[in-house]
Amino acid sequence: MTRIPAPDEAAAAPSSPLDNALAQLAAAVRTLGYDEGLHQTLAAPRRELSVSIPLRRDDGAVEVLRGYRVQHNISRGPAKGGVRFSPDVDLDEVRALAMWMSWKCALVDVPYGGAKGGVSIDPRKYSKAELERVTRRYTSEIQPIIGPEVDIPAPDMGTDEQTMAWMMDTYSVNVGHTTLGAVTGKPVSLGGSLGRASATSEGVVHVALAALRDRGIDPQGATAAVQGFGKVGAGTVELLAAAGVRVVAVSDQYGAVRCEDGVDFATLSAHVAETGKVVDCPGTEAMDADELLLSDVDLVVPAAVQGVLTAQNADRVRARVVVEGANGPTTGEADRILNENGVLVAPDILANAGGVIVSYFEWVQANQAYWWTREEVAERLERRMVLAWEAVQAAAREHDLTLREAATVLAVKRVAEAHRTRGLYP
Repeated sequence: MTRIPAPDEAAAAPSSPLDNALAQLAAAVRTLGYDEGLHQTLAAPRRELSVSIPLRRDDGAVEVLRGYRVQHNISRGPAKGGVRFSPDVDLDEVRALAMWMSWKCALVDVPYGGAKGGVSIDPRKYSKAELERVTRRYTSEIQPIIGPEVDIPAPDMGTDEQTMAWMMDTYSVNVGHTTLGAVTGKPVSLGGSLGRASATSEGVVHVALAALRDRGIDPQGATAAVQGFGKVGAGTVELLAAAGVRVVAVSDQYGAVRCEDGVDFATLSAHVAETGKVVDCPGTEAMDADELLLSDVDLVVPAAVQGVLTAQNADRVRARVVVEGANGPTTGEADRILNENGVLVAPDILANAGGVIVSYFEWVQANQAYWWTREEVAERLERRMVLAWEAVQAAAREHDLTLREAATVLAVKRVAEAHRTRGLYP
């Protein structure tokens, strides 16, 4: 059972994503003056499901994987959150990610609660047929608590639109009719939204450009380093370059490369498509991947995994702006150090909210059976990201908070108001 910290524990240095998430909530509770009963309600997940996933491998061998789905809060609407396939997935990680989803949905004002799911698996070690069997069995196991009006999964680390197509089909077969709104992040041919694939990256870049301008840095000619070249990182590199930002360093799980004149996105993409990694990309030189976050640049975007900015390296960050493309990349102690050093940190629940915004758009379109143009999606996404950025900035100035503190306070307040208005069912 997860222990919920008291508000006065918020200043402690958390050592895990869940510790970090709970400490952020505790700090917001303290700022808002909520009582311990409401704090406990906001901290405790509403529902958790842990399942076994037996898999028959292509060679006939059978192994059993673990899967999870956590619904943190549903006061504002159906639960919403991604499904990740990663060997590091465990229940505490999913709990933390589900909590952050609650705040993220509230912050950008979409009518969802927060959820997250995952399977403890390294997808690189399994065939496509095996991953399909895992996905379909996982979907069947969690089906009692998901659905278009209950909990809507989406892709995350290690999953993609094909994974969502399998999930949607499995759900639909089990209920006896096609249910396009059962998941989001699907292929466009199966009711997916135009612009969904790039939505998270677009949101990251909208916030990054606004944050640079806030620090008096003209994006035209600014420099950046991006950690990660997956779904979020690759799009971020492309869009930053299109906005005039010179991306001088990029990394993935295998290594890092740099080019002072700017890494050419087309060349890097072609190289990764051919080799599966950024290392040895033509026109670049190798660099220590651990040093990427410490590059002498204007902007750093951690867009890979959580917990990469820590007490051990935060005081060596030279960028003036950090924009969190990943979920939970900055520990609580690192956050404190960066703030003390004058580094502007745009938090994950704001910066990478583009994905859930366009997931909401996809869900709306599926429910109406009416699809929007790519331009309509992009315009509505930008409007919501800019409004959220302005709201967080205003709250930070009004209450003398960091952007993370302001974002969390705004989000927690919205969730708490919904909970209080609904009342407590006896």
